[in-house]
Amino acid sequence: MKIIRSILALFLFSGAFIACSPVQSQEKSQDMDESRISQLVSSRTFVFQAQTVFPMRGRNRQIAGDGYDVVVSRDTVNSFLPYFGRAFTAPMDPTKGGIQFVSKDFEYKEEAGKQGGWNITVKPNDVQDVQQLYFTISRDGYASLQVTSTNRQPISFNGIIREKRDRR
Repeated sequence: MKIIRSILALFLFSGAFIACSPVQSQEKSQDMDESRISQLVSSRTFVFQAQTVFPMRGRNRQIAGDGYDVVVSRDTVNSFLPYFGRAFTAPMDPTKGGIQFVSKDFEYKEEAGKQGGWNITVKPNDVQDVQQLYFTISRDGYASLQVTSTNRQPISFNGIIREKRDRR
């Protein structure tokens, strides 16, 4: 009986130690420096790669892989993000359940953020559901995105900024 208690105590102690250890949930954006990130933001050619989603209701979720992103270029905004939350109207096409759109007519506003970062507002004019994408980008390449929609609750994402790369 003493052996079982000792093993149980050791198991519980090791589990508590693992649960308390810090975990890095975001990967650094390709070891890019501040000047490279500044260049990507000012040239309007960057990719926001989502890593964590924060719905208004429910729990936060880690996003696996690098498939969920928003690609911003001078003439196009291409969004492929998941959505978790309350939608006030159902989509006509059930495969379009996330925040998926391509916009060629949009407003892009860049402002200096706190502590040397950037605040970027993108308002697509040719997309019915999404009203605004609001990026907060740090000098280190970490970013957050808040999406405001017409027919859905707002949702937020954390992730990184990286360079646009060809998909093959």
